Amino acid sequence: MSTAKLKVILTIKLPDAVETRMRELFNTTLWLFMTPMPRDRMIEAARDCDVLVTSINDPIDAEFFANCGDRLKMIANFGVGYDHIDINAATEQGIMVTNTPGVLTEDTAEMTMGLIMAVSRRFVEGAELVQKGEFSAWSPTFMLGRRIFGKRLGIIGMGRIGQALARRARAFGMSVHYHNRKPVSARVSDELGATYWDDLDQMLSRMDVVSINAPGGAGTHHLLNAERLSKLQPHAILVNTARGQIVDERALAAMLRNKQIAGVGLDVYEREPAINPELIGLPNAILLPHMASSTIEARQDMGDRVILNIKTHQDGHRPPDRVIPAML
Repeated sequence: MSTAKLKVILTIKLPDAVETRMRELFNTTLWLFMTPMPRDRMIEAARDCDVLVTSINDPIDAEFFANCGDRLKMIANFGVGYDHIDINAATEQGIMVTNTPGVLTEDTAEMTMGLIMAVSRRFVEGAELVQKGEFSAWSPTFMLGRRIFGKRLGIIGMGRIGQALARRARAFGMSVHYHNRKPVSARVSDELGATYWDDLDQMLSRMDVVSINAPGGAGTHHLLNAERLSKLQPHAILVNTARGQIVDERALAAMLRNKQIAGVGLDVYEREPAINPELIGLPNAILLPHMASSTIEARQDMGDRVILNIKTHQDGHRPPDRVIPAML
């Protein structure tokens, strides 16, 4: 076991407490700007360190690995998703990749449930109306939304976040349905009272609310394309706190304009941070700036996982959150 400190370079600004601990444990170079490190700088950094700490803002493709030199041995991603990293290319180069699973589950599920409620009950429209001074009087037909109690929720992707969302939805009296690559265990299914659909189209056509909680990547790109979105009922709402590329935003915007679905709540976008202009200004669309995991607790937990993975690697052991091609 080596006692030498690993050279670690950050491509993103992390919470002060996380950065301070990393400086204590490793030979760490910080990135002090709120904007991501430019690509050319990132490649230079990779050539000069043992570990590169990255985020979803950093596209790390085969070209990056072809130019990163021989020193880099590990990419410690600050985040759960790793579809921005070419895992196969990393493996071919002998570079280990880790992520931070499990620490964003509750925060993302909270935000997803909040969006379901906000879209269904038109919270944002109501708040904006009051802020503009346009609330004059209550009336029986004013700002009517739909209750979520008794409604059917269809979850696409029943991993940690999907299950956490299902528990919250059950507490609000919703009926839980889901589509996944395979059914969850009987124990989990019984706990959640969840109904499994192997055919996504059939599930979509029967749900009042649909939440996307699946991973990104080539396998789920435009999983909800125009044809599939057309399966939704006119009163249905769609919420996405997973990956923007899963939904065909252009088709979604057209459906919203034509009132073919009741509303959407989006926290992620196809070409983030760019947002499809066709979605802007629609009264039945709540658009958030990728903030599902934005809690103080989550960011600290993510930093702790990054540190754990790097420290374990430094001590000569296999990091607990290593990502391998078989996981893709």
